[in-house]
Parts: sequence; C-alpha cells; structure tokens
Amino acid sequence: MSEAVAPNLQTKNAQALEAAADQAIAACGGDAREAVKALLIANEFLEQEMEAQVSRGYIRGVRHGRFNTYSG
Repeated sequence: MSEAVAPNLQTKNAQALEAAADQAIAACGGDAREAVKALLIANEFLEQEMEAQVSRGYIRGVRHGRFNTYSG
C-alpha cells in the first residue's frame, strides 16, 4: 500500500469505527456502559459460535503434517 493511500484508508476506518461506536451507544439509549456490556455479550456469543464450527483438533493445535498451526 502506498503512503498516499494509507492515511485515507486510516481516516475511513477511523470514521467507520466512530460511526459504529455511536450506533452502539445510541442502541443502548445513550448509555456507554450498557453499550460496552452489550458488545461484550455479542463477542462472547460470536466466540462460542466460532468454536462450535471449528474442529476440536484445530482448537487444541493438533498437527497432522499438512498445516503449520500456531500453538502458542
């Protein structure tokens, strides 16, 4: 990525993040603490959903020789 494009992309990402934060707070009646709690709950749900869809061997880091998985 060229240096001329990177600042524009960062600005777009920052603006999108600000808009998403504003939407989350607005959805919780303007209470930022409630918005954080709601986002934490949503994140936990997504983590559980992802774990249910990923093989147990991959989660444990079992190697079968085909993939070089990161095991921490």
